[in-house]
Amino acid sequence: MEFVKYEQKDMVGIITIDREKALNALNSQVLDELGETFDAVDLNTTRCLILTGAGEKSFVAGADIGEMSTLTKAEGTAFGKKGNDVFLKIESFPIPVIAAVNGFALGGGCEISMSCDIRICSDNAMFGQPEVGLGITPGFGGTQRLARLIGAGMAKQMIYTARNIKADEAKRIGLVNEVYSATVDEAGNVTATAKENLMAAALKMASGIAAQAPIAVRNCKKAINEGLQVDIEKAVAIEEDLFGACFETEDQRAGMGNFLKKKDDPTKVKVVEFKNA
Repeated sequence: MEFVKYEQKDMVGIITIDREKALNALNSQVLDELGETFDAVDLNTTRCLILTGAGEKSFVAGADIGEMSTLTKAEGTAFGKKGNDVFLKIESFPIPVIAAVNGFALGGGCEISMSCDIRICSDNAMFGQPEVGLGITPGFGGTQRLARLIGAGMAKQMIYTARNIKADEAKRIGLVNEVYSATVDEAGNVTATAKENLMAAALKMASGIAAQAPIAVRNCKKAINEGLQVDIEKAVAIEEDLFGACFETEDQRAGMGNFLKKKDDPTKVKVVEFKNA
């Protein structure tokens, strides 16, 4: 891989888009490498993923305008499909994906973050869908996921005006869950940058997810994603099936057995090491 790096830390995989000179912009090669990287994740040893961008300035600045500028209608449609195929792969990936957003998350960058399960960011993050200023629409799911996440009215405002928003506003409207700043000591020295704190928080969250029963976590993701696409009656039926599928698993027996031990004698309780992937 030239532009996508993968690192494994215990049961957490870290995927870094590493095209720093181009602010990690998404061209066809980056999209292909992202798809291949997700395909290669070992689900037997990995229970959560973190997606981030290299450097301090940008998560993903957008799709590569140089590549897009000469596309025909047919080529534009194909490029949109390429991006959507990868982002749908991320959205439907069996295990949770956390977007750790540092710096610019514009256009395709905002869109790829929205395909992840959870978004957290550094205080220098900037989100936006600037496509109408370039004479195009968002093409990698921006018109669809943004409205689902923050509501149609706010999504239309962001998309129609092509206005970027800062990290604090992104949190206020529900686009991100948390914002992280640099740590400064009493003398005013920076002891940890905003990105360092962001990545530490992402790893802590991912490790917390990885410590839970993996079958249950996967079924929760599937229930939420599939349930959002149908009416409530069909949604609860999806939940019922996935709830039932957790029973008679080693994880269910271990988790509930540990709880009952705690009820009977708190001294017998230990951290459950869930084994099923």
